[in-house]
Amino acid sequence: MLGKLAQPVPVRTAFVELRESRMLKNPLRLSGEYRRPAEDVLVREVRVPYAETTTIVSNKAGGEATIERAGKPPRTFPLSRAPELAGLQASFGALLSGDRAALGEYYAVRSGGTRERWTLTLTPRAASISATSASSTPRSTEPASRLRDITLYGQGAELRCIETRMTNEPAPQRTLLASAAHAAAGVDDTAGLAALCHDGVPAR
Repeated sequence: MLGKLAQPVPVRTAFVELRESRMLKNPLRLSGEYRRPAEDVLVREVRVPYAETTTIVSNKAGGEATIERAGKPPRTFPLSRAPELAGLQASFGALLSGDRAALGEYYAVRSGGTRERWTLTLTPRAASISATSASSTPRSTEPASRLRDITLYGQGAELRCIETRMTNEPAPQRTLLASAAHAAAGVDDTAGLAALCHDGVPAR
């Protein structure tokens, strides 16, 4: 299954993300692009409803992350201060290289479904990855949260959706990718996006 997802760098994919939280009156919808220009670099560019770019670079020294937002100076900090970002870069890198052993360093992996419609559930092994703030930034003052698991949904060789579940949030955070992200342009309700994530088609 991981072998089907393998893609050489550089690679990029559109995303649509829906965040639901007890601290938000309405779900927050983000859209933009993920880029992996090199093996050790992951870029997450949010374009709507605001502009923000997070660049994660890993190296033997541990690596660093830089957050750039319109109207504000860039913030760069070591990944040791935000291990969840290190895990994000490592997991994306392992997925796109088809390296299950590398993915297994960070997560326990469980697969399900069929080759045409499959799931991968990732449960964090290290407390440093599972313990993260709600905003995933080291300067956050929001209450600490804990990552419960990540479920990947795919069809054939395409990763269509990522669901991230936190222990203190009732609803998962959904990130639709590739063709699912493009199809989400005409879907505004939470149920429709969930159906697009799980089934590959919007709810009717």
